[in-house]
Amino acid sequence: MNEEQRGGTQRFLTLNLDKEHFALDIYSVREILDMTEITRIPQTPEYMRGVVNVRGSAVPVVDLRLKFGMPAAERTLNTRIVILEIARGDAAAAIGAIADAVKEVLEIETDRIDPPPRMGTGVKADFIRGIARHGERFLLILDAEKVFTSDEILTLDGLGACHGDEPGATAA
Repeated sequence: MNEEQRGGTQRFLTLNLDKEHFALDIYSVREILDMTEITRIPQTPEYMRGVVNVRGSAVPVVDLRLKFGMPAAERTLNTRIVILEIARGDAAAAIGAIADAVKEVLEIETDRIDPPPRMGTGVKADFIRGIARHGERFLLILDAEKVFTSDEILTLDGLGACHGDEPGATAA
């Protein structure tokens, strides 16, 4: 669904990583889980935390802090796994993203979303779809499809498929 179909506002799920505030298009969010045990998959990048069981399916999980080059954090009662659906061709891939806290769903007027600031040639910020002001803070609006590149989604899908083939794993 494009911005014109949604009218003058868009809905976003807001979340925190460290002291930074981020937002994801609510239409890419499938569900929000309390932090649960993650099965680590050997020989994957550190930010790929492993897989979690979501109603019998192995869903790969990425630690957004590590993905964005932030320091790792202790898990708290507020730590959540946001399950996203990322378009991959004609299909969709489910991916979990660890956030320090999930805050609220906001409606933001489309004309109040500015393009991402230019950061210079050495900074890769193409995963930021826009920036919006909410109260006294800025929200960095993430483009979920660019946060998780096509190659990563294929790798993450492979993690989920491999884990689902283990003895005792439940298939969807």
